[in-house]
Amino acid sequence: MYRRKLLLVIVAIGLVFGLYFVYLFNKTFFWDNTRFDQEVIYLYIGDGETFESLCAQLTPYLKSVSDFKLAAEKKGYTSRVKPGKYAIEKGSDNNEIINSLRSRNLTVKVTFNNQERLENLAGRVAEQIAPDSLSLLIAFRDADFLSNKGFTQENALSMYLPNTYEFFWNTSTTNFRDKMWKSYRDFWTEERINKANRLGLDTNEVISLAAIVHKETLTRDERPRVAGVYVNRLKKRMKLQADPTVIYALKFKYQNFDTVIKRVLYKDLKIKSPFNTYRNRGLPPGPITMPDISAIDAVLNYEKHNYLYFVANPDNPGYHLFAINGRGHAKNKKRYTDWLNRNSVYR
Repeated sequence: MYRRKLLLVIVAIGLVFGLYFVYLFNKTFFWDNTRFDQEVIYLYIGDGETFESLCAQLTPYLKSVSDFKLAAEKKGYTSRVKPGKYAIEKGSDNNEIINSLRSRNLTVKVTFNNQERLENLAGRVAEQIAPDSLSLLIAFRDADFLSNKGFTQENALSMYLPNTYEFFWNTSTTNFRDKMWKSYRDFWTEERINKANRLGLDTNEVISLAAIVHKETLTRDERPRVAGVYVNRLKKRMKLQADPTVIYALKFKYQNFDTVIKRVLYKDLKIKSPFNTYRNRGLPPGPITMPDISAIDAVLNYEKHNYLYFVANPDNPGYHLFAINGRGHAKNKKRYTDWLNRNSVYR
């Protein structure tokens, strides 16, 4: 009788310990361990981040950090923290959280457009992926890379086509740059290259011209006509005399790319700069901005006409008045400058 009671006690104690073990196991691995209201949160783990720093980042979102640490230790994750962007869904248990952090690095969408310099591009991209702007800029300016790909420091911006791209958040600077090079090559199809050749321009020169067209008009349906003016001037070996190149030269001279210049003055046309197309014949040494793809295609598919001049149309904002000779242009220009003076636009 005594032995039977002792056996029952031992069995009961074993059952209690067994149930307690099952409780701890399930609590550690399979109970909801999240405490946030959103449907999902995102964690950004940088290069060199430790398990402890990850736990510090997770602390506001977990019911029990100690349970998470125990589960991570049992699953061998504590020494295998990987950089990247990760999602944690509301209601996740530690097993699901660790599996996500271990193998589900998410991509991010990187968008940029119409940057005027590599510095601006680096800053914009750095807002969206892990590398900082300085490391990106160093990669963008790498002399060996540029020389190998047929670019110079002046036209390196040509390689970056405005669009939305997908990257891992922790992508390297060189991987980002190399993907941009691949995108550039994919954009320049045989058809586009043939159109550039018929213009007597290489791909970088097309983008430099497209940058001027882009700055001259934001109205897409007018861009082929504006491009046609500049193509006509190039064919006649006339100076392009594009005001946006003067504005860029002024910004470059004073290293102030945030300034807004609404009116180009006669004295500005004399500024000494390789980008000033009033002083220099032909195209500038590189793009004065990152042109839209619509502006690039506007150059490749320019409108054929006899116009050699244009000026903003004060009666139709966003559009221009075109002329085939100096006399017509002078008339159009007076109409525009009178409007500027009436509206007190002096700079």
